Amino acid sequence: MRINRSNPDQPVMQQPQAQPQAAPAAPKPAPKPAPKREPPKQEPPKQEPPKPKKEKPKKKPKHEKYDEYEDDEEEPRKRRFPFGCLIVLILLALVGFGGYKVSQFYAELDGQGTLGAVQTITVPEGSSVASIATQLKDAGVIQYDWLFKQYVKYSGKAGEIQYGDFEVQSGMAYNDIIKALSVVTRRATVNVTIPEGTTAVGVAQIFVDAGLVDDVDTFLSCANGNDGSDWSKYDFWNAIPDNDRLMKCEGYLFPDTYNLYADEDVYYYVDQLYGEFANKTADLTDTIAAKGTSLDDVVKLASFIQEEAGLESEDAKVSACFHNRLESSDPQWAEHKLESNACSYIMQDSENNYLWNSPTAEYFGWPEDGAIPDDVLALYDTYAISGLPAGPISCPGYAAIEAALNPDQEYLDEGYFFFVTGHPDTDVAGQYFYAKTADEHYQNCVKAGWAS
Repeated sequence: MRINRSNPDQPVMQQPQAQPQAAPAAPKPAPKPAPKREPPKQEPPKQEPPKPKKEKPKKKPKHEKYDEYEDDEEEPRKRRFPFGCLIVLILLALVGFGGYKVSQFYAELDGQGTLGAVQTITVPEGSSVASIATQLKDAGVIQYDWLFKQYVKYSGKAGEIQYGDFEVQSGMAYNDIIKALSVVTRRATVNVTIPEGTTAVGVAQIFVDAGLVDDVDTFLSCANGNDGSDWSKYDFWNAIPDNDRLMKCEGYLFPDTYNLYADEDVYYYVDQLYGEFANKTADLTDTIAAKGTSLDDVVKLASFIQEEAGLESEDAKVSACFHNRLESSDPQWAEHKLESNACSYIMQDSENNYLWNSPTAEYFGWPEDGAIPDDVLALYDTYAISGLPAGPISCPGYAAIEAALNPDQEYLDEGYFFFVTGHPDTDVAGQYFYAKTADEHYQNCVKAGWAS
């Protein structure tokens, strides 16, 4: 029996190829103890897996970020103290500056003790408190116009301020300034009216008649700069040619109505007229340049338009006739003579003639002598000379000056050369008749009652 038991063991050991058919692989599970040998791997001292834990490469950037964060926090900690000091210093400076300004404001309100020179300011009628405050500041009487305005407003003293001329001083207290502005010391004024077309001699006579100037010579001497008066501050004056014209001021004493102080000198009066001329003609500069002419020539032509055209509505048409005479290529007008009776050799008292029947002619005594001097005719006789005369023959108004620059384009293009107005004793008195030829002009003179 033992032999039989040992035999089955032998075949089993000798048949390794029959393993797939051997159903139980019971003996094979026995190799499982091999995994039981793994415990030595778990022994911490012998194995090296902890090495990656010791390297900890990923944790280093965390330490760096933490360090950087710590560094960033250290900088503001160092700045906290200087910023605090700076704020304190700024506050102290503001408080100090504010106190200084308040002391300045109070000093101006209450007066500065030392008063400046007495000066006169003129407050126009209807002036606001703001404009008066600005005027006082510009004059150096006060430093803070806004402060004066607010003081007057909240003190309720605005109604006390008057218009007129007042004497004030820098350094005055606000209450004293308001008191000074409340005392009416208006200067006497005179209204002077200068009609358009008045000659320079006629303007001088108006001022003499108004009691503002002693005599005509005093006025004309100042207006012409012969008494040493300097008018070079005006561009138009500097542009007037130095020729042999009768008077340099002729044409530039602007006609208008003026409200003037009655106790001024002659320079003041002439300056008012020249200043008005400069203001009224300032907007014509570009047009004059574009037309290729000069202001002096414009004033010359305007003085003839003023004399020959009695209505502003006719100024531009009369201007067109004069322009055609001076500029046309028509053989009849080849000499480009102006041919105006307002300034010619004609010696008739019925004619409004600058050289014969005018304040200018009377001033120079030509009617008394019975003849117009030849040297004057050579400069002003529009029937003898070509172009414009040596100077204007009156002081034209703005409408005539503008018409001289801008003649009627239709009458200019169609070639009108002649004009005549109806005789005062006829039904067509004041009516204008225009013609292109001499024959047409003659027929118009008949219609106007000047010829039979």
